[in-house]
Amino acid sequence: MRLTLKVWRQPKGATKGHFETYETDGVSPDMSFLEMLDVVNDRLTLDGQDPIAFDHDCREGICGTCGMVINGVAHGPERATTACQLHMRHFRDGDVIHIEPWRAAAFPVIKDLVVDRGALDRIMEAGGFVTAPTGAAPEAHSTLVPKEAADAAFEAAACIQCGACVAACPNASAMLFTAAKVAHLSRLPQGQPERYGRVVKMVATHDAAGFGNCTNIGECAAVCPKEIKLDTITALNRDVISSTLFQ
Repeated sequence: MRLTLKVWRQPKGATKGHFETYETDGVSPDMSFLEMLDVVNDRLTLDGQDPIAFDHDCREGICGTCGMVINGVAHGPERATTACQLHMRHFRDGDVIHIEPWRAAAFPVIKDLVVDRGALDRIMEAGGFVTAPTGAAPEAHSTLVPKEAADAAFEAAACIQCGACVAACPNASAMLFTAAKVAHLSRLPQGQPERYGRVVKMVATHDAAGFGNCTNIGECAAVCPKEIKLDTITALNRDVISSTLFQ
């Protein structure tokens, strides 16, 4: 395959960025998107040029680090797929592909396609954990959890903290991420003692980090690689309202 790549290049956050055009050929349809970028970077290095900086780690759709906007869509055109799982067979020979970083005030660009997603970590630090002392580990069946609650908690816990929801949202809101991290604990017995304090702290940290407000447009759920549902935000809003009664 022969492709034309228009890649966002920005030496560092304080400098002005621009799109750089790269013509590349010999791309196998079986390559992942990141493997294709590896090939481009090898050629740039051999030519004495600065390779394209992009985040990656597991390359198995688990770690959430491979965030980039591909042709205007977070993680690219395939649903429930991270950039590292996206294969070049989903593109056609001769295609022009635009590649850029997440665009959000809360995600400052570090270099090229790499952004600082530390704001998501700060939301987790505000309450994405259980601190209530529970003593020794209980027997596995001593606390019954309804299957509906267990399934809902598992679905929310599947969030990989990639930030695609922020990149897709016109308001640059991280509310789907925050809701998922709140929901996977609030649905389980272990998360009940700190349930309402947790949601207040995490939402307050979300707002303080510079993320926008949620207006229920739904772009976040549409691009989420783990298909976190939009009604997860509804559950968060319910807990925020309830916190005024139970705190």
